[in-house]
Amino acid sequence: MLEQRIQQHFIDSADLKYQTGPVLSKPISQAMQALLACVTSGGKVLACGAGVSGLLAAQFAAQFVGRFERERPELGAIALPGDATDPAADGPDAADADRFARQVRALGQAGDVLLALSISGQSASVLAAVAAAHERDMTVVALLGNAAPGAGGGAIGRALRETDVQISVPHERAARIHEIHQIALHCLCDGVDAQLLGEQEVSS
Repeated sequence: MLEQRIQQHFIDSADLKYQTGPVLSKPISQAMQALLACVTSGGKVLACGAGVSGLLAAQFAAQFVGRFERERPELGAIALPGDATDPAADGPDAADADRFARQVRALGQAGDVLLALSISGQSASVLAAVAAAHERDMTVVALLGNAAPGAGGGAIGRALRETDVQISVPHERAARIHEIHQIALHCLCDGVDAQLLGEQEVSS
C-alpha cells in the first residue's frame, strides 16, 4: 500500500511534466530572454518566494551566482529573505506583507528582474513585491499556480504587465506545482548558460 502510494507520486509528477512541457515552453523561453537581457546589460535578478517557494528562489540565486552545470562567470542574483515556515505566507493575510517590497525598493533598479514565486498567486508579500518592482521599472517573471481559489495566477497574475512574463502551472496540488517550478528554474539557468556559452547537448 505504501509503496503503491510512493509510486503514484512519481507517476503523477511525470504526467504533469509531460502535460505542461508544451504549454510552458514558450513563457519559460520568454522569461529566459528577459533574464539574459538583464544580466548582459549589467543588471541583477531579485528572487523571492512565498513560504517554501522562498527555498526555490534561494536555490535559483545560488545556481545563477555560482553555476548550474557549466563553469562560467558569476551572474548577479539575490534571494530576498522571507519566512519559509510562515503558513500564511502564500496567502493574502501574510504577517509582514511588505517584507519583499522593502527589499525591492532598496535594491532594485531599472533593468533588473524580479523573479517571484507563489503557488497560489495570492501571496500578499509577493504581490507587494511586484508592485514595488513596477515602481522601479523592473521586469517581473512570475512562477505561479492554481493551488488556491482564483486559479490562473490569482491576484499576482492579474497585476502583471504586458512586458512581464507569467509561468503558471495548471494544477491544484502544491507539491506538483513546486516540482514544475523547480524544473522551470532549471530551464532558465540552462537557457541563459546556452545563450552565453553556446549550445551543449542536453543529456540524461
